[in-house]
Formats: sequence, structure tokens, C-alpha cells
Amino acid sequence: MNEKIYKTMASSGAGSLALGIVVLVTGLVTGILMIVNGARLLKRKSDILI
Repeated sequence: MNEKIYKTMASSGAGSLALGIVVLVTGLVTGILMIVNGARLLKRKSDILI
């Protein structure tokens, strides 16, 4: 009985870890893209404003 519980907990922990890594990478990529787009907007601010 304890072995079944241990296997279930191990697979659940591995799934949570994998999901956490995916969320972390997605957040980093989104943040970098936002910074790059913000820098582009600031660079072209004089072209946008008349």
C-alpha cells in the first residue's frame, strides 16, 4: 500500500516540477519580449508623435 502511495506522490511531484519549469520559462520569455518591444517604442517615439 505504501509503495503505491509513494509512486503516486513521485509522479505528482515530477509533474508539478515540469509544469513549474514551463511556467518559469514562459514568464521569462514574455518579460524579455515586453522589454524589447518597449525599447522599440521608445526608440521610435519621435516618429509616432507629430
